[in-house]
Amino acid sequence: MHRTFNFQIETACHASTIYNYLRSKSFSRQSIIALKKIPESILLNGKWCYVNEKLSAGDCLTIHLIEKESSENIVPCEIPLDIVYEDEDILILNKPANMPVHPSLNHYEGTLANGVVYYYEKQGIPYVFRCTNRLDKDTSGLILLSKHMVAAGILSTMIAAGHIKREYLALVSQGKEPLPKEGTVNAPIARMSDSLITRCVDFQKGERAVTHYRKLQEKNGYDLISLHLETGRTHQIRVHMSYLGHPLLGDSLYYGNMELIKRQALHSYRLSFPHPITKEPMTFTAPVPPDMEKLI
Repeated sequence: MHRTFNFQIETACHASTIYNYLRSKSFSRQSIIALKKIPESILLNGKWCYVNEKLSAGDCLTIHLIEKESSENIVPCEIPLDIVYEDEDILILNKPANMPVHPSLNHYEGTLANGVVYYYEKQGIPYVFRCTNRLDKDTSGLILLSKHMVAAGILSTMIAAGHIKREYLALVSQGKEPLPKEGTVNAPIARMSDSLITRCVDFQKGERAVTHYRKLQEKNGYDLISLHLETGRTHQIRVHMSYLGHPLLGDSLYYGNMELIKRQALHSYRLSFPHPITKEPMTFTAPVPPDMEKLI
C-alpha cells in the first residue's frame, strides 16, 4: 500500500522538528519509527532527512508511506464485499451476519479479512488487515478498516477518545418490566471465570463499559432500540441488555428468545467520525438486513 502526504509548513510551526510536527498531525510513534526505516520516506524540500531536523515556514514536507507486506496467515478468498465507501486511507464495509471478521483456529477461510485481502491482492496491492470497530460473527452492519499504518494509528486513538460515534439497532425482549424510553447502562464487563467466550457484568473485576440506549418502537413482545457505545468491550451491548433483563432476540449466549430470529438481532447502523487524514466530518449508514427488517 502506497500513500503520499504533502505538508506546507506554516509560520506557527517554524522551528518545530519533523518528529514533533508529525506527532501534531496525529502520526503515531510507531508509524514514525517505521517511516525512519524506509529510504526516502521523509523528504524536506525534496531531500531525504532525519526526523530531528527543524522546519521553517514555507518548507514542503513530503511523506512517502510504502507498505510492501500483506497480512500473514490470512488466506485470500474470493468473497463478495458490500463496499459502502473507499478512499486512499479508509475502507467501510457492510458486513453480513454469520461472517466472522478475523480468521480463527478452526475458521481459516470465509471471514471478512479473507475477502478484503483477496480484494487488494487482485489489484496487486499489498494490504495489512486493520479493523477499527470489531463486530461479532452474527452482528451485521458497518465496519471501518484502515488502508495503511498511519490511518490505523489515528483511528485507534480516535475510537479510544470517543471520537468515532457508533449507533446500533437491536431488537430486545420486553421482559418482566417495561424498558424505559431511554437510559444509560454503566456496568463493568469481565470474562466469566468458566468460559473463554461469555462475558458478564462484574463490578469487582470488570472493565468500564457504558452503553446509551433509546427505545424507538414497541412490538408484541419485543422492542426496537437504538444504542450508542461510549466504550467498546467484547459483547458489550449483548451483556448490558441481558443484564437489564431485556436480552437481544436470537442471542442464545445471553438467553435471548430464539423463536423469531436465529442470530442476535444486532446491526451496526451508523458510523460518524472525522476523517483520519482530512478531518472532514463523515457519516455512513447501512440498511437493516432482511431478517431484522421483517420483524420491524
